[in-house]
Amino acid sequence: MSDDIEIRDDRQAGRLEAIGGGEVVGHIQYFVLEAPERALVPVHTIVEPAHEGKGIAGSLARELYTIAAREGVVVAPLCPYVVKWAERHPAEAPAAAPELLRAAKEWLKAHPEGF
Repeated sequence: MSDDIEIRDDRQAGRLEAIGGGEVVGHIQYFVLEAPERALVPVHTIVEPAHEGKGIAGSLARELYTIAAREGVVVAPLCPYVVKWAERHPAEAPAAAPELLRAAKEWLKAHPEGF
């Protein structure tokens, strides 16, 4: 990833954003699941077309898992990109329990607004 990219967590908006040149060049949209246990649930990963292929999506996924580890919570990925990234980086991305993934899917189905 380019050195001029900064990643920031906008928890209020549920977005982990990659900022470059003063603008958002990519983001992971997520929500915080509270039960059956607290988890960060990424739903979408988007990188602006002009910035694709620069490692931004992978850096966002890595940072999401870093934040979760720092907070002592699990990542329950619903985003296909984050699922694939986690499969390729099992040492950095511990697998979520199936029941947690089911709960995240149910929460999303009940709260589709904004996703």
